[in-house]
Amino acid sequence: MISTHVLDVVTGRPAEGVTVILEEIDPFTVLGSGSTDADGRVGELGPALGRTGDHRLVFEAAAYFAKTGQTCFFPQVIIAFTVVDPAARLHIPLLLGPFAYSTYRGS
Repeated sequence: MISTHVLDVVTGRPAEGVTVILEEIDPFTVLGSGSTDADGRVGELGPALGRTGDHRLVFEAAAYFAKTGQTCFFPQVIIAFTVVDPAARLHIPLLLGPFAYSTYRGS
């Protein structure tokens, strides 16, 4: 299972309404999508992965910042990662600003 949490570092609050897409890279396949809730979370993106390999999360930053009246430099944030154990729970948080971002493997 893949989950994420987005924090707007300018406001210090959860980023509500960020569209997130989960993709498998090879072969390229969209596995699922969601939108962050009032707590900035998407609890489960798509189905269980079921296999190892390279995947990515695509965060639609420009649309989020447009809704908050801000412009941004990165219209999308793409986080690529490798799944080693398809049964593992993976939590991938994003700290998002209009001109920078940071991520890490959460728990």
